[in-house]
Amino acid sequence: MTIVLTFMPFAVGIMDNDLRQLLAQVARGDRTAFAKLYDVVSGRLFGIIGRILPRAELAEDALQETFMRIWQRASSYDETIASPMAWMATIARNQAIDLKRRSAERLAALASELDETLADESPDPESLAGQAGDLRRLGECMQGLPNERQQLVLLAYRQGFTREELAERFKRPVTTIKTLLRRSLIALKECLDGAR
Repeated sequence: MTIVLTFMPFAVGIMDNDLRQLLAQVARGDRTAFAKLYDVVSGRLFGIIGRILPRAELAEDALQETFMRIWQRASSYDETIASPMAWMATIARNQAIDLKRRSAERLAALASELDETLADESPDPESLAGQAGDLRRLGECMQGLPNERQQLVLLAYRQGFTREELAERFKRPVTTIKTLLRRSLIALKECLDGAR
């Protein structure tokens, strides 16, 4: 069985003229033209964004921001500088890169905050007695976490597994492991604070 793939070239002349007209209408605040522009180019722009941001939810956020920028900047489009599609693709690419950078910075800040929260401070002998009660409360709070998150917390903070090791063991992305650990610690802190 032979599969034949047909390639429909992007009709540059016709499509560019249509896109120019749509952008001109969008620049005048025409919401119908904006909706049509979205229908015509969103798939293509999502593909560009998806190469930079493989996680669908981040790519969708970047696409939304891209169209907000297109709406805001349609009046600044200059056809002597770029084709309409190239102009919009540049906006999409820049939004994806910005979102990727912001996400990486946010994750780094969260990881740093998490590391500071969990800094090892050796207790003095007087506080050891009080820790027995704290450990009992911690055990009760741990029971409130889903089983997988209990395992993550114990492996990470009791046995010293790295996030990468946990990601491999649980077959999850490292960013998901970081998020689950952070949420688990927040839940434990809230539980412990409520128990006092």
